[in-house]
Amino acid sequence: MIWFYLQGQCCCAGSRTFVHERVYDEFVEKGEARALKRVVGDPFRKGVEQGPRVDSEQFDKILKYIRSGVDGGATLETGGQRFGSSGYYIQPTRHPREGGVGGDSRWRRYVEVEYAFDMIKTDFDNQLHNSGTYYSGRGTGISKFSTAALEEPITPPVKVELTKLLINGQFVDAASGKTFPTLDPRTGQLIANVAEGDIEDVNRAVPAARKAFDEGPWPRMTAYQRSKILLRFADLVEKHTDEIAALEAWDNGKPYEQAASVEIPLFVRLFRYYAGWADKIHGLTLQADGPHHVQTLHEPIGVAGQIIPWNFPLLMYSWKVGPALACGNTVVLKTAEQTPLSALYVSKLFHEAGLPPGVLNIVSGYGPRVGAALASHMDVDKLAFTGSTNTGQIVLGLAAKSNLKPVTLELGGKSPFIVCEDANVDEAVDLAHDALFFNQGQCCCAGSRTFVHERVYDQFVEKAKARALKRVVGDPFRKGVEQGPQVDSKQFDKILKYIRSGVDGGATLETGGQRFGSNGYYIQPTVFSNVQDDMLIATDEIFGPVQTILKFKDINEVIRRANATHFGLAAGVFTQNLDTANTLTRALKAGTVWINCFDVFDAAIPLGGYKMSGHGREKGIYSLSNYLQVKAVVTHLKNPAWL
Repeated sequence: MIWFYLQGQCCCAGSRTFVHERVYDEFVEKGEARALKRVVGDPFRKGVEQGPRVDSEQFDKILKYIRSGVDGGATLETGGQRFGSSGYYIQPTRHPREGGVGGDSRWRRYVEVEYAFDMIKTDFDNQLHNSGTYYSGRGTGISKFSTAALEEPITPPVKVELTKLLINGQFVDAASGKTFPTLDPRTGQLIANVAEGDIEDVNRAVPAARKAFDEGPWPRMTAYQRSKILLRFADLVEKHTDEIAALEAWDNGKPYEQAASVEIPLFVRLFRYYAGWADKIHGLTLQADGPHHVQTLHEPIGVAGQIIPWNFPLLMYSWKVGPALACGNTVVLKTAEQTPLSALYVSKLFHEAGLPPGVLNIVSGYGPRVGAALASHMDVDKLAFTGSTNTGQIVLGLAAKSNLKPVTLELGGKSPFIVCEDANVDEAVDLAHDALFFNQGQCCCAGSRTFVHERVYDQFVEKAKARALKRVVGDPFRKGVEQGPQVDSKQFDKILKYIRSGVDGGATLETGGQRFGSNGYYIQPTVFSNVQDDMLIATDEIFGPVQTILKFKDINEVIRRANATHFGLAAGVFTQNLDTANTLTRALKAGTVWINCFDVFDAAIPLGGYKMSGHGREKGIYSLSNYLQVKAVVTHLKNPAWL
């Protein structure tokens, strides 16, 4: 019933209901009956359809209009009074006007009166901003996004117990005794205070890792034994999925269902994948010109320093720790200061699985202190970093200035998602939507430049807008929520700044663009059309739920424009033409090209960037080379029977 939607406080309300005379009396009778069934009450109570007016001024104004209707001779069929004795509640009210339907060509004859009443159609394609809540049209009436951001946050089903640093197999306080807060992005309130590592703590963790490598059992046990520990760890993580997913969702803001059903299974699969590789790492026997036996050894590199980001804390942990340990190395890992909790929890499980002390050390803290100390430490043999391109440049410089340690970098992206003229638009819209909005848009591979062929552009924009309006935003612990809050206030403010720049730059804001709710770091799913290549929203990595849709004419043009960026992490192509797909696959300068799919993060598929998106590869067989060094062993042969 579109006239009662949002207590009738809607600028688009169907407030003049024109009904054909042939069905008028029946419609009035049924309208009255439906109004009498309308549930009025506390908006936080389940099943309530209508809450109070927004304030006393609006309340008094509405009652005044009701009285004027009665005084003017309209028949008051039902309602017309205050509801209850407190608050600004008003009874659902109906004022039919006799004789008000004559001769207008806009009248609509309905086949069924029930449909005319209950399913009056509206083309509400635009969002409505009322009390910080976000609404959308869904074809047969008005439907509302999840208001979970405005409700009392659900209490996560997990208790935070591990907040200290992990050094040499023990959870210990920071040397300084300091802690830092990790906050709930749903509310901005404290989850826990976590030990704040610093240079002194790095200087404790690195020697522990060095001793575990030089003197401990980890690199000396058989590869099969290491494999069994990795497998036991994967089993334990799988057993504790609920608690780990809750920590991940609570600390990061990602939907619990995403963490539990997508990310933790990927985490477990990756450790099992590298457990399988542990006893299959070997060198080669080479043929030399002369009487020599030549072989190569693939040896563990030593102490690996690893720095992971906040957008996928567990997955990044697995991408770094899995191959490093499978190769026999030891690790000092710095977690992101925004999301330290899940890494501490799973690291405890690692030791329950039989990991020797000192093999895996966790130092939580801030980048300029812990990250910089790790990157510049003279006794760290290898560094792996995932994060922004700017920070990657700093890390690379620190590594070079210290001991020239090799560095693997997985950095930012501005990935093109190309929709060709032969594409199935409905399927392309859904895929492009997921490519951008997945994980609140906080994904380095996000398809954040959506190039659409001019022949299907308008249709695509309309459908992309409709899909964004249907996206369910709310408490990540609530079932069915697709999008939770951004990770923190800094990221929240940055995204809104980019949205404002898009509007100021002349792009068309199709939907969204505002804060969602009044608490936490929620942002409405946002879609821009008529985006130009030189706009900041088309050049910079926004890392948020902001889709930019650009128009192109032909394949040569889109190749040139897609490659006109400093980034080269990934790309997506949506086409039914194999020749088009092959042409784009080879022409796009990106480390991964997905054809008619996106964000396929299988354990065996390598991921890494071209240009300023980094160097080296994560996952798959290629990542093993990050944690191995090759030694050639040449033995002279005396009187060999053969060469």
